[in-house]
Amino acid sequence: MHRFADTLPDPRPRRPRPTSIRPLPPQASAGAFERLGIPNDGAPVVASWGAGVDSTAMLVAMKHRGIIPDAILFADTGGEKPETYDYIDEIAPWIEHWGAPPVACVRKLPSPRVSYATLEGNCLANETLPSLAFGRHSCSLKWKGDVLDQTLAGVARGPNARPGWRPALDAWARGQKVIKLIGYDSGRADQRRRRRIPSEDARYRYVFPLQVLGWTRPECIEAIAGEGLPVPLKSACFFCPASKTWELWWLAGAHPSLFLRALEIERNALEGRHSRFDEVKFGASWRSYIQGGKRFPSEAQAGLGRRFSWNQFAIDNGIVDHEGRFIGNRGLCLAKAEQLRGDDNALDGRAPCDRRSGELPSETRTRASIAV
Repeated sequence: MHRFADTLPDPRPRRPRPTSIRPLPPQASAGAFERLGIPNDGAPVVASWGAGVDSTAMLVAMKHRGIIPDAILFADTGGEKPETYDYIDEIAPWIEHWGAPPVACVRKLPSPRVSYATLEGNCLANETLPSLAFGRHSCSLKWKGDVLDQTLAGVARGPNARPGWRPALDAWARGQKVIKLIGYDSGRADQRRRRRIPSEDARYRYVFPLQVLGWTRPECIEAIAGEGLPVPLKSACFFCPASKTWELWWLAGAHPSLFLRALEIERNALEGRHSRFDEVKFGASWRSYIQGGKRFPSEAQAGLGRRFSWNQFAIDNGIVDHEGRFIGNRGLCLAKAEQLRGDDNALDGRAPCDRRSGELPSETRTRASIAV
């Protein structure tokens, strides 16, 4: 087993660990690797695990076939929801019983010259928004992709200096490419994401086992529940610009303090010295737009939602007052989230199902058919 970094300390109270653990399958055959699209040529196999539904279902699919990865990596931006950090501990006994290496939690360490250590801190210190709010993806590359690659390849100097992972270094020395497993499902959104990633590059071969199996979100949830594991939440920062409207309602109801922190990120970026909002061009201040209920011009950077402001959403829906104080009814926020939740990728541990039974709404359950 290989541990790259100490597991990050978690001050939150630990939840009871799962007790229902399935028997181990026999050791994987060559056909088992083939059925998941994983090359079986002796190259190291690294599972990129986000502690969400899809990447957890990927681990379950591997266990069903007796395939054990050489490493399981979790890249921590410092901004995941509390349920995601709790899930790392919840799933640990299952991973141990499976015989896989423990999850290695890795985090980017910024220069000691800066005052922040997380993506949230970066946004606040630089009066900016996550790059996804501007239509780019560099926040996930910088805070997740890069740190995973540095963990494997090593870094010669700087705050992230590390020797690298010996199995990967040895594979590259003999001309092999490390196999990196990514938990994208077969839903339309992940199919689009998949097309942006090459099959291989100079160091890695990328494999998408869930897409080989044809699993969509309902199948993933059913597979996780079949292992006796609770269904996790979708893994994403609590201030992720890709959040849907129902997720804003859910965050306000479940974690008001995190919701307020997300609003502060937005205000800090749009009203700070480096504001992306052109007050002269649009004839009014950003604050006058959000407090007056005005519709933002289509070309304006409105906020975390890119074309809409989370602060304006919160004020218009009575979640916060004009001073940014939380005044909403948490129960009503959660009910509104449930009302607006859609299908497919909206299914996770927040869905109206028992997190341990994984029982889905009837219209979704009829589409789920697990092939193991």
